[in-house]
Amino acid sequence: MRRTAERWAVRHLSLGARPPHNQGMHFSPPRYLVPFQPKRIPHHFADVLIIGGGIAGLRAAMEIDPRLSTLVVTKDLMRESNSTYAQGGIAGVIDSTDNFENHVADTLTAGANLCDPQVVEMVVREAPHEIRKLIEWGTKFDLDSKGELMLGREGGHSHHRIVHAMGDSTGAEIIRAMIHQVREVLQAQVWPNTFTIDLLTTGGVCRGALVWNAHHGKTFVWAKQTIVCTGGVGQVYRESTNPPIATGDGHAMCFRAGAVLGDMEFMQFHPTVLYIAGSSRMLISEALRGEGAQLVDASGYRFMPDYDERAELAPRDIVSRSIVEQMAKTNQPCVYLKLSHLDPEHVHNRFPGIAKACASFGIDIAKDSIPVRPGAHYMLGGVRVDSDGRTSIPRLWAAGEVTSSGLHGANRLASNSLLEGLVYGAHAGRAMSDAALDEPDMFQAIPLENAEVPRPAARLDTDDIRNSLKSLMWRDAGVWRDEKVLADASTNIDAWIRYALGRQFTDPAGWELQNLLTVARVMINSARLRTESRGVHLRADFPTSDDENWRRHILQRKGSEPEFADVG
Repeated sequence: MRRTAERWAVRHLSLGARPPHNQGMHFSPPRYLVPFQPKRIPHHFADVLIIGGGIAGLRAAMEIDPRLSTLVVTKDLMRESNSTYAQGGIAGVIDSTDNFENHVADTLTAGANLCDPQVVEMVVREAPHEIRKLIEWGTKFDLDSKGELMLGREGGHSHHRIVHAMGDSTGAEIIRAMIHQVREVLQAQVWPNTFTIDLLTTGGVCRGALVWNAHHGKTFVWAKQTIVCTGGVGQVYRESTNPPIATGDGHAMCFRAGAVLGDMEFMQFHPTVLYIAGSSRMLISEALRGEGAQLVDASGYRFMPDYDERAELAPRDIVSRSIVEQMAKTNQPCVYLKLSHLDPEHVHNRFPGIAKACASFGIDIAKDSIPVRPGAHYMLGGVRVDSDGRTSIPRLWAAGEVTSSGLHGANRLASNSLLEGLVYGAHAGRAMSDAALDEPDMFQAIPLENAEVPRPAARLDTDDIRNSLKSLMWRDAGVWRDEKVLADASTNIDAWIRYALGRQFTDPAGWELQNLLTVARVMINSARLRTESRGVHLRADFPTSDDENWRRHILQRKGSEPEFADVG
């Protein structure tokens, strides 16, 4: 079947025909594709193009009508996404002592008065259904001795409502089951290790994307409907829990295409990231604190009760802020998580992944304190979407961390992120499937209008600029900000943009740098505009919230002045 599909492509693809509707083949980029040539780039056609293979993209793929051709493009292997590294779980009202109203209230409280209440209500009420669907698709959530779902509790939640898998490897188990469903059951076309360079637009309408693969070069993918599910931007910071692929590609390409981005000042810093010199900054799940772990400083003093009555179970923004303040008070680079007062067997059984990772550094999490500090974790701002994932650009959709949906407000409630990816992936998948079915089959390559010709790349040290940017953002746009440091950051980023953004690069390292610079500039703009402290956005020069003037969203579009929208 593979050879048959490739022969069909060689004979017909260059003539503008569309691939046959054969869901039984994995239609990889044909071997005849050649490296980029300025006047001849190969074309591919699909009804639906899904950019990103995390939980939102996979969930969208499951809703596409089998009569349509679907192509999933992933930057790395399918299993490599922010979703895979999610440790904690998915929040949902499962227990009889809990109810939707509680989950809604907890989400609104954590969101610091900036959530869209209707969106919160919609997502919370659909949570149990989405969790059941995951179980149907083969996700093996942890069960208690009675065979019922084991429920955990994390910061900001009033009840035990977090379903988890393999102790602290929930994301990996969910993605395993979803990949199997998409590839083996639905037989979707998947192009792994394929970098999406930019969206294709003409007349203000999205027509697909330009993608690149190391073996086949560049390819125009023309599609009736396109959805961006590319995850976060954590790699813009020096300290981050995000994998290397989280370089804000989706945010940047949507911004370049003219889509509206919202609330880009809100980066959530996870309070507890493993801090060992020379090691990768691994996430230490909030679920540890849900099980009773305590935060102590270098002297062993438990400090969280001094900052909030909820102590270690306060929302993430409060815990991160408190840790930074305690580090400053004690003049130490980190604080510590202590679990030595808990049952050792339970600790090791509940958190096998974290125990194994810490053991590689000689730390027994049941006995030894774990050195931690905050790190960039989850991007709350992103592409503005409606309840079905529509963006401001026709035929372009988005779901998951790349979006600003109104669910999280100014601070995300723990374990609501995977839930958002599921709900919005499902909504967008159904809506874009219906739209593609309603559109006649008239596939053709449309000439791009006003295409800019970038300058050839000079000898730029992209790694040096990238490292400088990450350090700058951590220093000047981290947990605490003020106008002076933000202005300095803006000046530096503008200088890098002047000689890096207009260059023509030929590999992902250069494209990622351009995306990181684009996203950083928008983030700094928003952070300077919001002259208050709210949720994860903390201004030392404006330390209090200002509902009268700032209970609204900051919207940015390329080439336009910022706009403001009241909370729905």
